[in-house]
This record gives sequence, C-alpha cells and structure tokens, in this order.
Amino acid sequence: MTDNTLEMNEKPRSQWLDVWDQFRTHKGAVLGLGFLIFITLFCTVGPLIWDVDAAKLNIRNKNIRPIYMALFDSGAKVSWSNPMGSDNLGRDIMANIMQGGRISLAVGWTAMILALLIGTTVGVLSGYFKRLDGLLMRFTDLVLALPLLPLLLVMMLLFRDPLRSTFGPEQGIFILIVTGIGITSWMQTARIVRGDVMALKEREFVLAARSIGTPARRMITRHLLPNVMSPIMVSATLGLATAIITESALSFLGLGFPSDFPTWGKILFDSVDRMTSFPERVIWPGLAISLTVLSVNYIGDGLRDALDPRIRGL
Repeated sequence: MTDNTLEMNEKPRSQWLDVWDQFRTHKGAVLGLGFLIFITLFCTVGPLIWDVDAAKLNIRNKNIRPIYMALFDSGAKVSWSNPMGSDNLGRDIMANIMQGGRISLAVGWTAMILALLIGTTVGVLSGYFKRLDGLLMRFTDLVLALPLLPLLLVMMLLFRDPLRSTFGPEQGIFILIVTGIGITSWMQTARIVRGDVMALKEREFVLAARSIGTPARRMITRHLLPNVMSPIMVSATLGLATAIITESALSFLGLGFPSDFPTWGKILFDSVDRMTSFPERVIWPGLAISLTVLSVNYIGDGLRDALDPRIRGL
C-alpha cells in the first residue's frame, strides 16, 4: 500500500481539535477556564457538600472570623463550623458565597444569552438587508449613546414593584435584572456581526448560492451564521463578564435582589459598614467577582486567538 493510499484512508482532522490545540497554548485562557469550572462547581455542587442554610440566623455564633485569622490574631474568634467566618447575624459566609454565586452566574449567563440573541439578530439583518442597515444601525447608535447605568436604575425603579407583585420578589427581580442587562448590552455584538456579514455576503460561495435562487432565510442560517460564530463566541464571553459586573453593581447600590436573597454584589454591599473591623467579609465576594470576570476575559482572549484562522496553526 502506497503512502498516498494511507493518506487517503486517514480521517480528516476535526477543525475543533485545531481550535483546542491553539486554545491550550494560551496559558491565561486555560487558567481562566479552570477557574470558571471551579467556581461553577463550587456554587452548584458545593451546597450539596456544605449543606448549611445560608439564611439561617445564629446569634450565638455571630462575627466568627475565618480560620486563618488564628495565625495572625490569637484572640480572634474562629470556628471550624464557619471556615470563612459568619456575619453580624450569625449567617455562614461560605454558604452565602455559594448561593450568591449561583444567582450571580445565573443572571450573567441568562443576560448574556439574551444580549447575544438580540445583537446577532440585529447584526445579521443589518448586514444582509441593505434597506434595513441604516435604520438598525442608527437605532444601535442611539442605544449606545444612552447612559446605561442611569437607564438601568430608572428601569429598576419603574418596573420593580409591578414585576415583584406579579412573579414574586425573587423571580420578578431576576426577570427585571436579566431583561435590563440584556437589552442594554447587545450593541457591540450587533456591530461586530454586521461587519462580518457584510464581508461574507460578497464572498464567492454566497454569490454562488444566491445565483441558484437560495432564499434569504436559508442563506442566513446555512451560509452566514456558521461563519460568524467565532466573533459571536468571543462576544459571549465578554458579555458574561459585563453582565456579572452590572448585576453586582446594581446589588451593591441596593437595587437588586431582596436582602434575604444574597448575590455577590449584595454580600459586598452588606459588608461595607463593617469593612474596617472585618475586612474579610469584603474580600471574599470581591475576589469572587474579580477572579470570575478576569477568567472570563482571559477565555475570550484565548477563543479569539484560537478561532482566528490566521493565527491557528502557527
């Protein structure tokens, strides 16, 4: 059997294997992916192991310091039953970090998916249909010109009470925050997708498909969307980081979930008053927010390099 026959019998290498090989060369992206998996498992699987009620009050065990404080202060009140300490009401901080992480990550993922759907739809329609381009892009510029944080604050004040009375205090606020973040963070994705679609629709394979009468819907779903998945995936990672930061900012300002429904931003807000006496109460949620956002940004950088065919394989 000749070498040419052996080469013909070999299965073609998957493109996603090439993407993974390039992604692995980005050390920051690999570390970010590892931390994102860790924090997700910590917040989802952790409560099954550390089955402490985050809302349970225990006044006798209030103001417990983390166990490592015993190394620096022999008089610190520590307890192995509260390894991260407890707050002024005796609630376990680690249980609150886990529950707050589940809510913050759920808000981040859901808002990111909503923003991605809106941005991709606007970008594809604007890039493919010339008659819609001016209208949609001017609307995108208008939304970009709005001050987003004040707009979110106004939305919270106007719609918080009606949604809470309709869906309940937790579900209503969740819907409001996700919707508010989603409809105010799709513009960058729309611009990126529009530019790629405008370049792709002049390529030979699109012109050939158009020449045989391929309808617009099939052209978009079969030929254009698969070729703009790279920038969409990168925008998704950056959108997740933006959504987590925005939700934390709203909760820190006291406009997020109820006080008995913790998020990382809400825990941070509740800890500010006692920051000088118990700095670790600010450090834990602050580290969770910062490291999660940093890891997602590194993952976005790694995906951008791995999905770029001009870089992949070098």
